[in-house]
Amino acid sequence: MSMSQTSTAFRGVERLVAGQQTADGAGVRLTRVLTQNLQRRLDPFLMLDAFRNENPDDYIGGFPDHPHRGFETITYMLAGRMRHHDSAGNQGLLGPGGMQWMVAGSGLIHSELPEQESGLMEGFQLWLNLPAADKMMAPNYRDVPSAAIPEYTSASGVHVRVIAGESHGTVGAVQRPVTEPLYLDIHLLAGSRFEQAIPAGHNAFAYVYRGRAEIAGTAVDDRQMAILANDGAAGVVIEAPVDSRLILVAGHPLDEPIAQYGPFVMNTAEQIEQTLRDYRDGKFEAAVVQAL
Repeated sequence: MSMSQTSTAFRGVERLVAGQQTADGAGVRLTRVLTQNLQRRLDPFLMLDAFRNENPDDYIGGFPDHPHRGFETITYMLAGRMRHHDSAGNQGLLGPGGMQWMVAGSGLIHSELPEQESGLMEGFQLWLNLPAADKMMAPNYRDVPSAAIPEYTSASGVHVRVIAGESHGTVGAVQRPVTEPLYLDIHLLAGSRFEQAIPAGHNAFAYVYRGRAEIAGTAVDDRQMAILANDGAAGVVIEAPVDSRLILVAGHPLDEPIAQYGPFVMNTAEQIEQTLRDYRDGKFEAAVVQAL
């Protein structure tokens, strides 16, 4: 997609978000960046957790058995090792640079437990909503090791890992219908510039996890999320005054009702009540989980 070099061709920053410090699972300390009050604004994304812990006490408990229904989870590891296990007996190991894309669909129970006792544990978990027609699809997932995530380096030295969607002709590890997610991990050298096409109707945000970036002239510091304006522009330009790293995420909004009760995301309160009955009746334990 060709875009003008003028600033009017690119999205501005609507606002900056610092996130909320919290703990989840068995005491894992993390920053909840995309919180429930932003779900409508950043539809189809439901939640983004960022974790960066050097102290094992802040992550060693991991995330023991817990259920999900009605959405997708994308776990992307920057450092550390996490073992996944689900109620169908499947398991996989996420290492540095690796990603797991899980479609919870009709429901499953899984756990994510660290396979290390010291060192840095860092990464993200993003929740992506499923359209109403797909919420009860069979659960499935795909483990993608670091070496299998497509990446490229631009002429200006910007290194991009394409987790989902497409960037400058490089097709990502995962493509999803309806929500059409874009998920990039972008590494910029000081003084470099990066442009990315984003359909005008898609909601988008960036989260800086190293250094400091500038988006349409707005400084975005380490551990800040920039919600990109929906102003009709079909792209974003990112500049780095210092060496920086960030994720860029965008997707097509579903514009459907959201009914959430903890790890269950449906469209109506009645569906949530049915989900709770199904969980109590052991139907999640019987789920057959397939490969995505």
